[in-house]
Amino acid sequence: MNIYAFICTRSKDISSVTTKLLTYYTNSKIIVHLLVNQSSIFKAYAAAFEKVKPNDDDICIFCHDDIEISLKNSDFEKILKTELENPKVCFIGPAGTTNLGKDAVWWDWKRQEQGYHKGLVVHINPDGKPYPTYYGPFGNVAVLDGLFLAAKAGNLRKISLEKPEIFEGKWDFYDIHYTSSALKAGMVNRAVPITMVHHSSGQLVGRDSWHKNREAFIKHNTLPIILKED
Repeated sequence: MNIYAFICTRSKDISSVTTKLLTYYTNSKIIVHLLVNQSSIFKAYAAAFEKVKPNDDDICIFCHDDIEISLKNSDFEKILKTELENPKVCFIGPAGTTNLGKDAVWWDWKRQEQGYHKGLVVHINPDGKPYPTYYGPFGNVAVLDGLFLAAKAGNLRKISLEKPEIFEGKWDFYDIHYTSSALKAGMVNRAVPITMVHHSSGQLVGRDSWHKNREAFIKHNTLPIILKED
């Protein structure tokens, strides 16, 4: 089994955080594909996956370039392999929700107060200070946040990594599209204890393309999307 990491960036400039992430993956014996200066995250992920042609049992990671994983390399590898042993599990990641509401905003705080969310991510404030965001206990979810997603290649072939025609924006809502597609295909997603720091406070939510893709997703899907477990 091979483990691949696909990291997509908007520019040619590689930050110190990304450099540290590359070192971490290399030390974990993960085959890294750094997709620099890309125009679309959908296109970058789909093209890289097709080029690599991983075996069905290989693990593929799709992640932001501004994360820092806070686990021993051996523990990280163990979580990936253990959590993805179940063929019914498609994506794993650090945080998500069991109830994607009609606004299609997975981290909606009202639903968090109702106990729908799961996972933990440490964010960085604009002033540089870290703060942990605890969403809820780890476990199965309907959709996951896209800062880090991992799945077996065979399960990825059951969905499409390409940008759906309904989306105008080339960078946004891929995580909700991917993970909800997995759920519709009869698989489940899981929030798991891959502890990490996200060197962002989520300012990009204000992009026009994020709102346009969200509106398109709402229009073409039946919401809420709720995890129904046996």
